[in-house]
Amino acid sequence: MAKQTVAEQYVDLLARAGVRRMYGVVGDSLNPVVDAVRRHDDLEWVQVRHEEVAAFAAGAEAQLTGRLAACAGSCGPGNLHLINGLYDAHRSMAPVLALAAQIPSGEIGTGYFQETHPDRLFQECSHYSELISSPRQMPRVTQTAIQHAVGRRGVSVVALSGDVASEDAPDGGAELAVPLDRPAVRPGDQELNRLVQLVDAADKVTVFCGRGVEGAHQEVMAFAEKVKAPVGHALRGKEHIQYDNPYDVGMSGLLGYGAAYEAMHECDLLLLLGTDFPYTDFLPRHVRTVQVDIQPERLGRRTQLELAVWGDVGQTLKSLTPAVREKASRRFLDRMLHRHVHALEGAVGAYTRDVDRHIPVHPEYVASVLDEVAADDAVFTVDTGMCCVWGARYLTPNGRRRILGSFVHGSMANALPQAIGAQFLDRRRQVVSLSGDGGFSMLMGDFLTLVQYGLPVKVVVFNNSSLGMVDLEMMVDGLPPHATSYPHTDYAAIARASGAYGVRVEEPSKVREALREAFAHDGPALVDVVTDPDALAIPPKITSRQVTGFALSASRTVLTGGVGRMLHLARTNLRNVPRP
Repeated sequence: MAKQTVAEQYVDLLARAGVRRMYGVVGDSLNPVVDAVRRHDDLEWVQVRHEEVAAFAAGAEAQLTGRLAACAGSCGPGNLHLINGLYDAHRSMAPVLALAAQIPSGEIGTGYFQETHPDRLFQECSHYSELISSPRQMPRVTQTAIQHAVGRRGVSVVALSGDVASEDAPDGGAELAVPLDRPAVRPGDQELNRLVQLVDAADKVTVFCGRGVEGAHQEVMAFAEKVKAPVGHALRGKEHIQYDNPYDVGMSGLLGYGAAYEAMHECDLLLLLGTDFPYTDFLPRHVRTVQVDIQPERLGRRTQLELAVWGDVGQTLKSLTPAVREKASRRFLDRMLHRHVHALEGAVGAYTRDVDRHIPVHPEYVASVLDEVAADDAVFTVDTGMCCVWGARYLTPNGRRRILGSFVHGSMANALPQAIGAQFLDRRRQVVSLSGDGGFSMLMGDFLTLVQYGLPVKVVVFNNSSLGMVDLEMMVDGLPPHATSYPHTDYAAIARASGAYGVRVEEPSKVREALREAFAHDGPALVDVVTDPDALAIPPKITSRQVTGFALSASRTVLTGGVGRMLHLARTNLRNVPRP
């Protein structure tokens, strides 16, 4: 058997850990690794235009599969470009292994051209970040990096000089032992017994769900049914818990709607399930609160707890539900369901006039039509900013759809790069990027990556020629919006010039047809919709008291179609409420 180089050994270890793609931009310090990928049967090099896109794409792939994904950057500026996407992946608990190529090993510490110290720079956005300075380190350091990324769900970084990567790898020592399936974690008997006592003692129980309820929909519904609990959710819990949920009372937070806020504040016991909800102003201060989370460091860091439960949500509820007494009264649940419907009716009824004729087009109308015409198993990626608002309120989950965004890190320009990673996983699955014109233009160069690889991503640009969320932030602070406007740009023309399908929409009557035609196109497509920059009508100054009103009334955002579908679901749930 021919002797392996360090680069070949590294690539082989990644392939054996399940990695199928490495996203990045080539450069001299990376050349040995890129060449090893070229010659490997099970690994593909994905050439992007910007390393930030590489990290976002790998993070999206890892979030959708739960498996390890990989990206790489050349020395100095190349791997520094990875850092924003790696922060997002790490905070999203996406298992990603990043290769940060390093300058020649003999020059480290001399102020050499492009010298940085990636093993130090990436420490804050990773579980593990180490420099390989000797071929003998390669197998164990790489395996340790993989184990950290997979086992702790986050980013690992390996720094490697090009000259070291070209050396012969040592014989043996490259065996890979990576636990690819996470164990189920059940809380201890003492915590479980105390939780049973708290639930049994409470007359009014509310459940609030985050991303940690993924895979536990059935268990949450069974518990809610037994204790007659309304079920609210955070943004990252929406896709996992809102569908097929007769106890749904909406979402809390600045993007919230419905009765979730009230249900959380008027209960006797609040169960926070798999959520690290950061907005403490929306959490009750005088309600007994229990938090269940697989990550023990998250327990109690947002609000004071009556009980901290370390465990997987599904396993915890499987143990808890049979042990608690069934509650006889539905009074609290039914009252919250009625409030949920009332809140949605008020919001929808106030803003349903002339949306199909309003010019510029209401962005809410675009999102609601998109929700209707998109595939039942579509993957949506949403930009941070106003697109995040539209995604939170108008995309309807069903257990098969996925919604990705920079929901914790809050980076601009995430949607297009995440769509690239999602589409590489499955070219037959519909992937739709909800991009703001600000975010899209920031990393627009990687639209060419869609064209180069023939990725059939559908990019819907909400083109209001402004940074809409920043406008809102300035108004909330009592400041006039400044430096937030962009020149009017025809992104559809840019798409066509790139060799892709592009269509520009300026009238609401043409939105549905444009989306359907773009979705039917066999290849990358961009729908550039000119939307109303004044879609939000809120007071120029919001006090802390008004922030609460913002949650209770779902803000004064223009609400139509998508929330209308939520209203339909809420009314359906209400019809199922037994009459006294």
